[in-house]
Amino acid sequence: MLKKINMPLWLRKIFLYLAVLGPGLITASADNDAPGIATYSMAGSTYGYSFLWLIVVVTFGEVVVQEMAARMGAVTGKGTADLIRERFGVKVTAFAMLCLLLANMGTTVAQFAGIAAAAELFGISRYIIVPLAAALVALLVLRGSYQHVEKVLIVLCLSALSYVVTVFMVNPPWGEVVKAALVPSFQADSAFILAVLATIGTTITPWGIFYMQASVADKGVELEKYGLTRVDVVFGAAWGNVISAFIIIATAATLFTIGIAVDSAEDAALALAPLAGDGARILFSVGLMGASLLAVSVLPLSTTYAFCEAFGWERGLNRKAKDAPIFYGLYIGIILVSVIFVLIPGMPLFQVMWLSQSVNAILLPVLLVLVLKLVNQRVVMGEWVNKRFQNILAGGLTVMIALVTVALLVSGAPL
Repeated sequence: MLKKINMPLWLRKIFLYLAVLGPGLITASADNDAPGIATYSMAGSTYGYSFLWLIVVVTFGEVVVQEMAARMGAVTGKGTADLIRERFGVKVTAFAMLCLLLANMGTTVAQFAGIAAAAELFGISRYIIVPLAAALVALLVLRGSYQHVEKVLIVLCLSALSYVVTVFMVNPPWGEVVKAALVPSFQADSAFILAVLATIGTTITPWGIFYMQASVADKGVELEKYGLTRVDVVFGAAWGNVISAFIIIATAATLFTIGIAVDSAEDAALALAPLAGDGARILFSVGLMGASLLAVSVLPLSTTYAFCEAFGWERGLNRKAKDAPIFYGLYIGIILVSVIFVLIPGMPLFQVMWLSQSVNAILLPVLLVLVLKLVNQRVVMGEWVNKRFQNILAGGLTVMIALVTVALLVSGAPL
């Protein structure tokens, strides 16, 4: 008979946390996908350390938003789309789903743009790699064998840690870095405003809200143990945004200082030169490809699940195509439209990634307002409704995004 091991309380708490680690960390880490890397690289190389204060702000915003979604999933056991339909009716649901579809379509396009950009660093044409990647991903996901590939892609995504190493190698002016993180700076020109929206949109994503709530609901988190899920959300947001900040610092310290503003994958790869030297292009492209393939495997599927859930249509990979035609049709449609868009001759890949995240931010307030209404309804949440400070933070974030969007429209910048 095995002896019972007397484990210290602090160690037991760590193991207990590791057991529930998941949705929060995965959702936040997914922010550093292809459009995320592109957005942070372009921001750091164009504006130096100026965007670090925004990363701090959106970290708090992401914690609040994702915690609300996780709490709703734990309390109700239902997804976001399901609750929106139940509480607000068909018309509001249709509008919310249209916003989600547009945002997720843009992000899916950005993932394929990331695949194309990574391949072109090796001299492989986008007209070969993008259709091939689309066919491979669709085959793996629809046949249910994607799980075997997922672990490999997650390992490839760990290349984002190379930015952390690069920053310490180049040793930036830390006083300036800290000041930029604590003191907000803003420019009234349309390019800067667009960059602000892109940074918000790639960090707090519409799809992340739906994914978080569905994941927690599917796990069947017990409310007595919800505190551990909250820790997961907070840690995940902090970790994901630490990496985001290091991408900005790395590109600012290596590229901004010598006047190189990133507008292509080749430019972005230069930020890793202090660490990888001639291998910077390989290291960057491997990370970009892994992140893109991982995200493009999940995004179209999560979109179709949410859409079909909202309207009560048959859904699920365990059903045949003839039994769930809208589910399969929408999934294939999202991939096809995204591929066709990326293959338009002369399409600037990094700019596509940047703009897609700006669209995310512009559409985000619609979903935030609905989530705020849901999480404050006692008939839905009981005693788990928002505290006053949570409403202030989430409401403030929503207003901030709306004001930045208005500022962009007033500036007359074309999206």
